Amino acid sequence: MALKYSRQREAIKEFMMSRKDHPTADSVYMHIRNEYPNISLGTVYRNLQLLTELGELQKIRVGDGLDHFDADTSLHYHFYCNECGAVIDMNMDCIREINDIASKTFDGIIESHNLTFSGICGKCIPKS
Repeated sequence: MALKYSRQREAIKEFMMSRKDHPTADSVYMHIRNEYPNISLGTVYRNLQLLTELGELQKIRVGDGLDHFDADTSLHYHFYCNECGAVIDMNMDCIREINDIASKTFDGIIESHNLTFSGICGKCIPKS
């Protein structure tokens, strides 16, 4: 079954593609409602979930209780700032062999991994 075209979903996707940060559904909603004032938060959530299921976005959970979304679906790591809540892409090589290392002590099949570092970002260090 083909997916029906949606201007709202396309607007959400375009917004996400323009971002280097990792907004929450609420942040996406606040932006999208400027263009589509009648859009509901539920519609934004459903479209973010659908875009994630289609592999066009990835959902990131960093321990703050919120889902963050990233248009960069390549394997990469993130940093979560415990002070300001920023989610930042890490500029480092991925440790692909970590799946093999973990498989040696796990009874199952490891297909992927997520890694998030946490601490204090460079902008927050002078404040602390």
